[in-house]
Amino acid sequence: MQETPVVLIFGQGYSGRVLADDLRARGWTVRGTHRGAADPAAGLWTFDAEHRLPPEAFEGVTHVLDSIPPAGDGDPLPLAVHRAELAALPGLRWAGYLSTTGVYGNTDGAWVDEESPLAPGSARGARRVAAERAWLESGLPGHVFRLAGIYGPGRSAIDSLEAGTARRIVKPGQVFCRIHVADIARVVAASMERPSPGTVYNVCDDLPAPPQEVIAHAAHLLGVEPPPEEPLESANLSPMAMSFYADNRRVSNRRIKEELGVTLAHPDYRSGLAAQLAARTAG
Repeated sequence: MQETPVVLIFGQGYSGRVLADDLRARGWTVRGTHRGAADPAAGLWTFDAEHRLPPEAFEGVTHVLDSIPPAGDGDPLPLAVHRAELAALPGLRWAGYLSTTGVYGNTDGAWVDEESPLAPGSARGARRVAAERAWLESGLPGHVFRLAGIYGPGRSAIDSLEAGTARRIVKPGQVFCRIHVADIARVVAASMERPSPGTVYNVCDDLPAPPQEVIAHAAHLLGVEPPPEEPLESANLSPMAMSFYADNRRVSNRRIKEELGVTLAHPDYRSGLAAQLAARTAG
């Protein structure tokens, strides 16, 4: 009889919680870290450079996922703090790191895939490149997942419209790639079932699209008027918000389909937003 897989998720935030719930539903034992109070009985601990995990967190672990942003030097925190414990896991079959498609930098709207050059245009992106390399060269069975912009319940164009914070900012020719949080869990789980150490996966949907188009569609679904369009140059965005418009690229998701056999639950933003409203109505 096959033993129950045990996953240790460093950083059960927005994406990590969805994956944790999905794996529990499949019968996995799930442990991890989060920003709340420690709850060892539930397999949850706080974790940072000063707070190491107890030995029991590593007992029987077969899979490890790191979703924590890297430190200022790009060093992944789990490797910096617990490299020895991870290397000593006798049954470790899979390790994963959640990165970002920001590592590709700006391509002026051209397509990229996992073999494209990495040319991050920001310090954040450079740290992600360093973290990817650290995991892939760690000696562990590492996999890297480059996530597009994450959306889902509580974090979508629908939510920003209802909160009154949505803006339709227009930069001609600009597109962004997205991924629904449920599909992140779907892709990562598929990789766990089909390990291929050293492999990098782009995790995005099928439809790169202008951000103002997504806001307009969400407004249509809600039956409200969309906010007016605003030219980027006069939008008075913060430096952080403006930095997202510096990169313009289309990201291929062919590998997750061909190598992992993934069928996305939400292949475009229209599907994801419609499902969010349907779930709200049903619930």
